[in-house]
Amino acid sequence: MKRRPVIFCFLLLLNALSAFAQELSVPEVAESNTLNQFAQLALSSSDYRVTAGDIYTLEYAASTVPVIYKIVVDTSYRIKVSNLGVINASGKSYQQLKAEVEAIVTNNYPLSGVQLVLTEPASFRVRITGEVRNSQEIATWALARLSGLLDADNRTSYSSLRDVSVTALNGQTRTYDLFKAQRFGDMSQDPYVRPGDVITVNRITRVVSVAGEIERPGEYQLLPGESLRELIGYYASGLSPIADPSRIELVRQVESAVDSGDKIYLTREAIDAGYPLQHLDTIRVPSITELIPVMFVEGAVRVTEEGDELTTATRLTVRFNMGENYASLVQQNQVWFSAISDTKNAYLIRGAERIPLNLNPMLYDSSYRSQYFVEHNDTLIIPFRQYFVTVSGAVYSPGRFPYIPDRSWDYYIGLAGGFLPERNSREKVDIVDLAGKKLTKKDIITPETNINARANSGLYYFNQYAPVITTVLSVVSTFITITLLITQ
Repeated sequence: MKRRPVIFCFLLLLNALSAFAQELSVPEVAESNTLNQFAQLALSSSDYRVTAGDIYTLEYAASTVPVIYKIVVDTSYRIKVSNLGVINASGKSYQQLKAEVEAIVTNNYPLSGVQLVLTEPASFRVRITGEVRNSQEIATWALARLSGLLDADNRTSYSSLRDVSVTALNGQTRTYDLFKAQRFGDMSQDPYVRPGDVITVNRITRVVSVAGEIERPGEYQLLPGESLRELIGYYASGLSPIADPSRIELVRQVESAVDSGDKIYLTREAIDAGYPLQHLDTIRVPSITELIPVMFVEGAVRVTEEGDELTTATRLTVRFNMGENYASLVQQNQVWFSAISDTKNAYLIRGAERIPLNLNPMLYDSSYRSQYFVEHNDTLIIPFRQYFVTVSGAVYSPGRFPYIPDRSWDYYIGLAGGFLPERNSREKVDIVDLAGKKLTKKDIITPETNINARANSGLYYFNQYAPVITTVLSVVSTFITITLLITQ
């Protein structure tokens, strides 16, 4: 009976140790998976170069004796192939090394089934400096390219991707243009990094931006000697089909006489001639659609299709194509109009001429064509159709008030100054619409509705006639008194 607790405790201890061992093995498994992934990438890439720190496994059969030989590459890059020879692996790819090693073994042991496999690719560190936020060393490996090490978060607004220098361990420095690699796929400008490389990000010298009707708007770093011609044709990939190169706008900020910058107007000839550009120049290529004529619509119209509030200050600018008929223009823009738009009495202002224009047949008859065509700078006026609501009875200021859609009865009572409390103590009203139908307080108030605030306070009428009654009673009382005195 006493052994059971001991056995139970022993089992718990074994479970705890097993769980602890599994936790310890997780990083090792993750690291092993990463190494296997790198090894697979290296084995499948013809570009992988033999790197100091690589670990290879050589397997073959010497007569009937299996041989497994591990090869570690050091910084001398001299590799000893078992006891059969020495190879200089510097600058060679994995495939080249594999072919040479297997050839040496085969020459000595024919039919040996020789195989050289990269089991652990090397990792190494490179240094990044120059126009970056923080100079730092980064751990990487032999299939990492230059662009992948230049983290955007570590670059500054002055970091140049057109001028990145890489200095190798032997002191040789080469300069690369990552724009060409990213834009055109020129991978010679985005090399693989090597152990001990020092990457220097140089400072930009000239950046310009281009917008408007070009195929690739954006900000570009220009090389020395490049001009407006290269910016439009090479970087921006040319003009769009609707570009207007006769009205190119250039804003120059650097060394400008005014804070807002100097604006310069250029033409296609400036592109062809290679107009020189300065640092931070901004170029905009306008569209030919900007030259499309415009007309204006004013009055009781909505600003957008969402149905904004109507105001008397509304003015719409409308572009149109030559030959546009007013009927088609109105039909295409029915959303402009609402219940308070007086479309029947609209009119057109054309120069000094005022032309009546009934829009109703245009709105409701799709086959209708107006005798008027839209002209440049026409102004179409849509008057407000003004309705009123009448408020009478026990209010401070009875009268007629402008009708506003979706307002309740108490809104118009408020416009009339509110109820007279001595005449209307319970907010009783009689509401009658234009057709004579009696409405309740919950009904929607329609145009030309009459709202009567009933004088329903008995005390009010008593106060109105109390002086008269008092006077009459006083006269009667006096008459009776005098009569009694005389009769006595």
